[in-house]
Formats: sequence, C-alpha cells, structure tokens
Amino acid sequence: MSYTMTRLIADGDFETVDAKVRDALADKGFGILTEIDVKATMKKKIGKEMPSYRILGACNPEMAWEAIAIEPRVGAMLPCNVIIRQTRDGVEVSAVDPVASMKAIDNDDLVQVAGEVRDMLSEVVASV
Repeated sequence: MSYTMTRLIADGDFETVDAKVRDALADKGFGILTEIDVKATMKKKIGKEMPSYRILGACNPEMAWEAIAIEPRVGAMLPCNVIIRQTRDGVEVSAVDPVASMKAIDNDDLVQVAGEVRDMLSEVVASV
C-alpha cells in the first residue's frame, strides 16, 4: 500500500503550485497549522543545497475533532502532511494517506474517518 497520494505538475512553477495547493486545501476545509521550508532548513543547519521542498501540516478541524473523539491519542499522528517539492520533471505534490498511517491503530471507526480524510486529500491533489 502506498503511503501517499502524489501528482506531478510537469509545467508547474513551485510557488504557483504551492498557492494552488493551499487554495485546494482551504476549499476542503483544511487550514495550515505548520509549514517547514526544508530547503532553507537544510541550508541553515547542515550547509546542504537542495531543490525547493516544503511541508505543509494541514488540518481539517471537523475531521480532527471526530478522530480525537474516537481515539484521543491520535493527535500524535496529526496533522496531515502535504509536501510540495521541485523535481527534474516538474513540481510534485504528495499528501499522506491517512488510512495507511492509521493502520497502526486498531480501531475500525478511526479507519472510517481516515478514509473520509483520504478522499478529501485525494481530491486536493487531483485538483492542483
């Protein structure tokens, strides 16, 4: 089982794709709780150069509320990470598959909620 849903935008500009991802997430009720500029962090911390790479920690509050009500410690696995990274072939967008990440928790109700979130994130990735 793949642990991400991924799409390559062959002719995409990194910042334009980033903006489209943010808009698509907002359209599905997700907000950005965290943002990591991996490229800048690697340069600052270890002096290494790499292509643009950003991690967005996205959260849909309604879905998070449901998940936490079912399994209070699920917060250790939140938020849903979405990456935007520059490749030789274009800009890649990948979102975590919540169903894959929730396999570690034996709770069928939680898997159902994770499936709903997966569908939403899959639509986000497809719409960019």
